[in-house]
Amino acid sequence: MVAARELVGIAQEALQVAVDQARRAGHTWQEIGDILHTTRQAAFQRFGRPVDPRTGEPMSNKLLPGAADKAVELMTELSQNRWEAVRRDFDPTMAAQLDADRVAAAWAQVTGMVGRYEGMGDPFARQLGDYTVVDVPLEFEAGQMTGRVSYTQTGQVAGLYILQPEAAAKPKGNPSHE
Repeated sequence: MVAARELVGIAQEALQVAVDQARRAGHTWQEIGDILHTTRQAAFQRFGRPVDPRTGEPMSNKLLPGAADKAVELMTELSQNRWEAVRRDFDPTMAAQLDADRVAAAWAQVTGMVGRYEGMGDPFARQLGDYTVVDVPLEFEAGQMTGRVSYTQTGQVAGLYILQPEAAAKPKGNPSHE
């Protein structure tokens, strides 16, 4: 398992280098997206190096280490009705806005819509501005949802959402995993 993850990491680095070379050669995000069987926006979100309009400096595209595993753990806690454990890593704003009762009420609303929780798929992590965002496919008895967790650079939870799949549309193709 460790060797496979290392191999994925090497392949992701090689893909990043290839995309960087293609951009330097003048290829558009649309062309790159077409080659990768994804949209230009998804290609840019995954491989782009945007400039922060606040500072003029390149934004970090370095994922928070372990974010995908942390998101899976959080979704597991949620599915097991461990409301306080879900809140463990909330940043101050999240903690003030979402107490254990509100977490429970939100989960009840989700299960009221799509039934009993049955499992989860592979997480997809990406850097969006100052945050590492992880989407986790969730399976329920009557449908699918996507759990989305946004992490600060220090690993605190700055956002927690349960979305219908079309609202969480992720890039097609081979998602990058940590």
